Amino acid sequence: MNQSSVAPQPVSAEVAHANQNRKFGVWLFLSSELLIFSGLIGAFVLTRRSVFERAEEWWAPNDISIALVSINTFLLLASSLMVVLGIEAIMRNDTAKLKRYLLITALLGALFVGGQAIEWYLLFHEGESFSTPFGSAFFTLTGLHGLHVAVGVIWCLITWAVARRGTFNSYNFTSVEIFGLYWHFVDLVWIIIFTVVYLT
Repeated sequence: MNQSSVAPQPVSAEVAHANQNRKFGVWLFLSSELLIFSGLIGAFVLTRRSVFERAEEWWAPNDISIALVSINTFLLLASSLMVVLGIEAIMRNDTAKLKRYLLITALLGALFVGGQAIEWYLLFHEGESFSTPFGSAFFTLTGLHGLHVAVGVIWCLITWAVARRGTFNSYNFTSVEIFGLYWHFVDLVWIIIFTVVYLT
């Protein structure tokens, strides 16, 4: 394991308090993001109900879509596991494993975005667009989520770059935890989207 020969020192009370404030700020931010996604998911459900009431056609996922989205869901769930393992590693001062798990997380997140791009391409090829009831609701919802994943991938790589400098240790890994909170939130939102859009 890549552990420093110099034992890490506990942070001061002031730094610990500042770290708690940072976490609280992230929780507030994620709460506002949850409201946004709740509104978009609600809009998707209401749009679908309105289309059904008018007896109009609504997109139904085919085998290819289900297979692609299932793979994407697995990738995102696996990436969250990598974040957990990374945090556990730095709690043991294992910087090498933290960097490894962060890179894997970024790779899985990038693959998720790539899979979503393929799904969008297939849907556009089928004739869906932002002008259809389904397209406007679906592309807005999944597009915003995909943007959050892309931002998370960039954030993950920045965290990895900081980890390369040896900044984190068992007493100083709040930045990794904060990134983890964001990433787990994105994962949770996708589980809800997956259930509402593809399974109901």
